[in-house]
Amino acid sequence: QVQLVESGGGLVQAGGSLRLACAASKTIVGLYDMNWYRQAPGKQRELVATINSGGSTNYADSVKGRFTISREDAKNTVYLQMNSLKPEDTAVYSCNAVSRFTGAAYWGQGTQVTVSS
Repeated sequence: QVQLVESGGGLVQAGGSLRLACAASKTIVGLYDMNWYRQAPGKQRELVATINSGGSTNYADSVKGRFTISREDAKNTVYLQMNSLKPEDTAVYSCNAVSRFTGAAYWGQGTQVTVSS
Protein backbone atom coordinates (compact mmCIF):
# COMPACT_ATOMS: atom_id res chain seq x y z
CA GLN A 1 0.00 0.00 0.00
CA VAL A 2 1.17 3.52 -0.72
CA GLN A 3 -0.11 6.88 0.53
CA LEU A 4 -0.07 9.88 -1.79
CA VAL A 5 -0.12 13.56 -0.86
CA GLU A 6 -0.53 16.26 -3.50
CA SER A 7 0.55 19.87 -3.19
CA GLY A 8 1.08 22.92 -5.36
CA GLY A 9 -2.40 23.82 -6.50
CA GLY A 10 -3.75 27.34 -6.41
CA LEU A 11 -5.09 30.28 -8.37
CA VAL A 12 -3.20 31.52 -11.43
CA GLN A 13 -3.95 33.78 -14.36
CA ALA A 14 -4.28 32.40 -17.86
CA GLY A 15 -0.87 31.95 -19.41
CA GLY A 16 0.75 31.29 -16.06
CA SER A 17 2.39 28.21 -14.62
CA LEU A 18 2.04 25.90 -11.65
CA ARG A 19 3.91 22.84 -10.52
CA LEU A 20 2.03 20.10 -8.71
CA ALA A 21 3.82 17.56 -6.56
CA CYS A 22 2.70 14.09 -5.46
CA ALA A 23 4.72 12.68 -2.59
CA ALA A 24 4.51 8.94 -2.08
CA SER A 25 5.05 7.22 1.25
CA LYS A 26 7.36 4.58 -0.25
CA THR A 27 9.53 3.82 -3.23
CA ILE A 28 7.62 4.03 -6.48
CA VAL A 29 10.30 3.48 -9.12
CA GLY A 30 9.94 0.05 -10.68
CA LEU A 31 6.81 -0.64 -8.65
CA TYR A 32 4.10 1.81 -9.65
CA ASP A 33 2.86 3.55 -12.73
CA MET A 34 2.00 7.11 -11.74
CA ASN A 35 -0.80 9.19 -13.19
CA TRP A 36 -2.26 12.65 -12.86
CA TYR A 37 -6.00 12.94 -13.34
CA ARG A 38 -8.25 15.97 -13.23
CA GLN A 39 -11.95 16.52 -12.80
CA ALA A 40 -13.75 19.75 -13.53
CA PRO A 41 -17.21 20.48 -12.13
CA GLY A 42 -19.87 18.63 -14.10
CA LYS A 43 -17.31 16.74 -16.17
CA GLN A 44 -15.89 13.24 -16.12
CA ARG A 45 -12.49 12.57 -14.65
CA GLU A 46 -9.77 12.87 -17.29
CA LEU A 47 -6.36 11.22 -17.42
CA VAL A 48 -3.89 14.04 -17.94
CA ALA A 49 -0.43 12.47 -17.83
CA THR A 50 1.29 9.20 -17.06
CA ILE A 51 4.81 8.18 -16.17
CA ASN A 52 5.29 4.45 -15.97
CA SER A 53 7.68 2.57 -13.75
CA GLY A 54 10.28 2.64 -16.53
CA GLY A 55 10.03 6.39 -16.95
CA SER A 56 8.05 6.56 -20.20
CA THR A 57 5.49 9.34 -20.37
CA ASN A 58 2.17 9.95 -22.08
CA TYR A 59 -0.15 12.95 -22.19
CA ALA A 60 -3.70 13.81 -23.04
CA ASP A 61 -3.95 15.68 -26.32
CA SER A 62 -5.40 18.67 -24.47
CA VAL A 63 -2.17 19.22 -22.51
CA LYS A 64 0.56 18.04 -24.90
CA GLY A 65 3.29 20.62 -25.25
CA ARG A 66 2.12 22.49 -22.14
CA PHE A 67 2.35 19.97 -19.28
CA THR A 68 5.31 17.82 -18.26
CA ILE A 69 5.23 14.88 -15.87
CA SER A 70 8.46 13.91 -14.14
CA ARG A 71 9.67 11.83 -11.24
CA GLU A 72 12.30 12.44 -8.58
CA ASP A 73 13.16 8.98 -7.36
CA ALA A 74 15.22 10.04 -4.35
CA LYS A 75 12.17 11.86 -2.98
CA ASN A 76 9.53 9.34 -4.14
CA THR A 77 7.79 12.29 -5.74
CA VAL A 78 6.07 12.85 -9.07
CA TYR A 79 5.60 16.33 -10.49
CA LEU A 80 3.28 17.88 -13.01
CA GLN A 81 4.70 21.08 -14.47
CA MET A 82 1.85 23.03 -16.05
CA ASN A 83 2.68 25.93 -18.37
CA SER A 84 0.56 28.18 -20.56
CA LEU A 85 -2.43 27.44 -18.38
CA LYS A 86 -5.92 28.04 -19.73
CA PRO A 87 -9.23 28.57 -17.93
CA GLU A 88 -10.32 25.15 -19.17
CA ASP A 89 -7.49 23.60 -17.13
CA THR A 90 -9.43 24.52 -13.99
CA ALA A 91 -10.12 21.31 -12.06
CA VAL A 92 -9.24 19.22 -9.05
CA TYR A 93 -6.01 17.41 -9.91
CA SER A 94 -5.40 14.03 -8.30
CA CYS A 95 -2.39 11.77 -8.19
CA ASN A 96 -2.86 8.05 -8.79
CA ALA A 97 -0.50 5.10 -8.35
CA VAL A 98 -1.13 1.70 -9.91
CA SER A 99 0.89 -1.29 -8.76
CA ARG A 100 2.61 -3.07 -11.64
CA PHE A 101 2.27 -6.35 -9.80
CA THR A 102 -1.21 -6.36 -8.28
CA GLY A 103 -3.03 -3.69 -10.28
CA ALA A 104 -4.17 -2.07 -7.05
CA ALA A 105 -4.79 1.65 -7.41
CA TYR A 106 -4.19 4.34 -4.83
CA TRP A 107 -5.29 7.98 -4.82
CA GLY A 108 -4.27 11.20 -3.20
CA GLN A 109 -6.75 13.70 -1.80
CA GLY A 110 -6.55 16.05 -4.79
CA THR A 111 -5.52 19.67 -5.16
CA GLN A 112 -7.53 22.49 -6.71
CA VAL A 113 -6.17 24.36 -9.70
CA THR A 114 -8.05 27.46 -10.78
CA VAL A 115 -7.07 29.44 -13.88
CA SER A 116 -8.63 32.86 -14.25
CA SER A 117 -9.17 34.53 -17.61
